[in-house]
Amino acid sequence: MIIFDIMKKNKSPRSPVGVFDSGIGGLTVAGSLFEILPNENIIYFGDTARLPYGTKSKETVTKYSIEITKFLLNKNVKMIVVACNTASSVALHHLRKISDVPVIGVIKPGSKAALAVTDNYKIGVIGTLGTIQSFAYKTQIHKLEKDVEVFSKACSLFVQLAEDGWTENKIAELVAKEYLSEFIKLKIDTLILGCTHYPILKKTISKVLGKKIRLIDSGEETAKEVKRLLEQFHLLNPQKAKGKHRFFVTDFQKKFKEISERFLGQPIHDVKKVKLN
Repeated sequence: MIIFDIMKKNKSPRSPVGVFDSGIGGLTVAGSLFEILPNENIIYFGDTARLPYGTKSKETVTKYSIEITKFLLNKNVKMIVVACNTASSVALHHLRKISDVPVIGVIKPGSKAALAVTDNYKIGVIGTLGTIQSFAYKTQIHKLEKDVEVFSKACSLFVQLAEDGWTENKIAELVAKEYLSEFIKLKIDTLILGCTHYPILKKTISKVLGKKIRLIDSGEETAKEVKRLLEQFHLLNPQKAKGKHRFFVTDFQKKFKEISERFLGQPIHDVKKVKLN
């Protein structure tokens, strides 16, 4: 209930929602927020100088996440969305200690959504090495429902395929078959896309696994949770105009802009490079 109490403290509905990721993948979460909450002002932060987080230690990821959280708090955000599965899995409780606004990760919304649709209680999870080794999804799922089998696999190459735009070609399909064939043998009926890059490969993943296996986009489920909380505490932005979207990165502005427009399917304009203290 602490998170709910915080939301009642003197935050203007017109304040922006802060979103951060290790780099570009979190834009799939931001894209869902743009669609579900078109009137919200959103600040996106991509730590492009220090990506990826998935291969780094818990201590390092937590340190980076704290620095970014402080940056967003200085921008007067009313909520922070950790749009990075690795950071969500290892740093969330640390961030909530230093934040005076709610901090929401992607693990719990994705887990809840998977449990809501599974019929045979066999759920697969794919993600970066850091997310998989943290057992964050498995732990969260078993907190909600003990009698579920959870099968996890790191699929690191999916990140590069998504960023290169190689999402529906023969190489993407071959890589997906190599990674995912064991899930078919395990007879899962639900697969959590536990990395924000992976929804870009949704069509190929579904083609390899078959349409009977449901795919859970944690980013999309997180956006729904953000809307629910903002509604509950009367913090939805009342403006009728479309919200303003601002982007901050720690390096590679040009590359970020190029890949971001492919991820979002629309041009972006306000990208600034910043140096964190």
